Amino acid sequence: METRKTKTARIGLYSAGLKAYWPQFEGLRERLEGYNGFIENRLGLWGEVFNFGLVDDETKAREAGEYFNANNVDILFAHSATYFTSSCVLPIHQICGAFTVMLNLQPGAQMNYGETSTGEWLAFCVGCPVPEASNAFERAGIPLHYVNGLLGLDVTPIMSKADENTAHRPEAQRAWLKIEQWALAAGAVRSLKSSRFGFLGNCYSGMLDMYSDFAMLQSQAGIHVELLEMCDLDRHLRLVTQDEVDDKIREVERFFQISGDSPSDPIARRPTKEQLEWSCRVAAAQDRLVRESKLDALSYYYHGSEGNEYEKLQSGFIVGHSLLTASGVPCAGEGDIKTCIAMKLCDLLGKGGSYSEIVAMDYLRGTMLIGHDGPFHILISDGKPILRGMGLYHGKHGSGVSVEANVISGPVTTLGLTQLRNGKLRLIASQGEAKKYPILTIGNTQTHIDFGMDLDSYMDEWFKASPTHHCALSVGHNAELFEMAAELMGIEFVRVGR
Repeated sequence: METRKTKTARIGLYSAGLKAYWPQFEGLRERLEGYNGFIENRLGLWGEVFNFGLVDDETKAREAGEYFNANNVDILFAHSATYFTSSCVLPIHQICGAFTVMLNLQPGAQMNYGETSTGEWLAFCVGCPVPEASNAFERAGIPLHYVNGLLGLDVTPIMSKADENTAHRPEAQRAWLKIEQWALAAGAVRSLKSSRFGFLGNCYSGMLDMYSDFAMLQSQAGIHVELLEMCDLDRHLRLVTQDEVDDKIREVERFFQISGDSPSDPIARRPTKEQLEWSCRVAAAQDRLVRESKLDALSYYYHGSEGNEYEKLQSGFIVGHSLLTASGVPCAGEGDIKTCIAMKLCDLLGKGGSYSEIVAMDYLRGTMLIGHDGPFHILISDGKPILRGMGLYHGKHGSGVSVEANVISGPVTTLGLTQLRNGKLRLIASQGEAKKYPILTIGNTQTHIDFGMDLDSYMDEWFKASPTHHCALSVGHNAELFEMAAELMGIEFVRVGR
């Protein structure tokens, strides 16, 4: 499968000022328009920018609101360029309901006090109107978010009396990191809302946390759920050619290490030639199903009567689903579509997202082992994942090939999606450090994670957040980024631990 491309955000931008200033202070308008162009260029790195330019009275505000609606923007950056009255900007957001972040970015670290005129001061007076806007938006019932800091120019404009070369300063770097995160999160949410999630088979019987209301998922996450049956996959299996199987075998050899027998577990053996070929044949059928149904993600599980053909088919799932996950089509077992959404969000943000649950605690090292029997996100693996032949899938019918691996050492973040009794979704994230310690050789993915606090206290916090027993494991410290995505989706976010 070709790697899926993530959509970028449609970004709205305007700069706010006051019309009365332009005839009074020569060059002020042009200077602020220069700042606006700088911001537009930076935002263009992360999305398609729709820049209305300067808004300086309520008439312009109404025009801007219609402009942003016409361009279907995902997120609006409102640049406080100088003082403006709140009536100059509120109509924009009463007309266009896009998620809004106000940019309070001062052009220099300090004014040149001895040479600053009123016009020069007004170019620095960017924080002054923000409280006024905040109050007006609150009274109008419109959410408003903020980024505060320095503008981050690397050249001082000719007309400025102060040093505006602030690109190197932490106040500028922090501000632009937040702006980048907002833009990336908006792009990920845009992609998520146009995603087609396949649901193949059913949920693992008795796992009550897996059960989901598909209409609820569409209403809150924006996804479409395509219901699939095992006969759909079986139809594709019958069409797979030997050339397709051979191509999959070569792909598996590139991505995986073929194991010998496990030194500790008698049911984890070197995969047989027949097991590998079957997994590759099934993987080719999985590719066909994904292409035909235009799937962006897939959750699956099948449990049937002993010895039927679909039981044999599901025994070959994990290899193909791991390859699909690496290509941008995350796959989650046991019918866990909520964790599949969390995996998709991680993947859209370029952070991986591997299917995981609690494996065990290592109290001597202060780490929790997180993993599963697959699928695994190959692109965040510490070395080549190992394929093991399983004489028996624990807790499930059948046998087949499973993945044994651990995630790259360094910063990681877990992300779970759960449903509360009021029907609302909740994202839950926790940051930690992946450590390279010994793992089990039983054909499961496992990673030691140090969450920076004692294990019992961490579990107290995690369990109180009412998670499902699965989560997505991503690389990097991404809690702030995930929280932004939750804000954009309008769902609750809980951060567990430090």
